[in-house]
Amino acid sequence: MNEPTIHRPTPIVPAAVHPATVVPVQPHTTPAVASIVLPDGRVVTGYAVAPAQPEPVTAKPTVSRTAVNVALGGVGFLAVCGGLLLLTSFIAALTAFIGQLIILAAVIFGGWIAVQVFSANGHHGGGTTVNIRKAVIKRNHFHG
Repeated sequence: MNEPTIHRPTPIVPAAVHPATVVPVQPHTTPAVASIVLPDGRVVTGYAVAPAQPEPVTAKPTVSRTAVNVALGGVGFLAVCGGLLLLTSFIAALTAFIGQLIILAAVIFGGWIAVQVFSANGHHGGGTTVNIRKAVIKRNHFHG
């Protein structure tokens, strides 16, 4: 039979360890040591880590209430001026439109009057009356 192979661990030689430099700690900054007992009975001891504090936000300078009111008043004034400018433009356009309608009505009415005047002079007595008399005579002739 084959003999079993036995593996023996090779010891690891630690690297050259240089002694750590000792940094003196001020007494008032020494952190507290905390110990925690785990459920399986082991005790873990270590330093409590303080939560990271966010950097303080630089305080914004306060805005004067008067400055805010002046700015809002300026915006409102500009809005009103713009609205008035649009209103005056609208009124001017409406006035021009109404004036053109009046001129158009005068031209049409004047043309109608001219047609009436010139057509009456050309036929001496009007052809419409003659046609009505003929129609009346014809009616009386057929029913008479």
